[in-house]
Amino acid sequence: MANNNSQKKRNRQNEKRRQANQSIMSDLKTSIKKVETALAAGEPTDVLYRDAQKKIDVAAEKGVIHANAAARNKSRLAASISG
Repeated sequence: MANNNSQKKRNRQNEKRRQANQSIMSDLKTSIKKVETALAAGEPTDVLYRDAQKKIDVAAEKGVIHANAAARNKSRLAASISG
């Protein structure tokens, strides 16, 4: 447990950031899964794909995922849609 005030503040900040990152990551995973399930069902994926791309970009911009990981996710989604 933290003994000084600065560490207590750090713990509060870290918890807020963890929850925010968790929310962004959850939205990201959900949007990717929506694209994959629509693809498997043979439904149109253009709107879902655009939404997933935006969520991937937001996650990378906020530092939740690495920029290269974002590029890889978008590339794999595009390949699965076209292929």
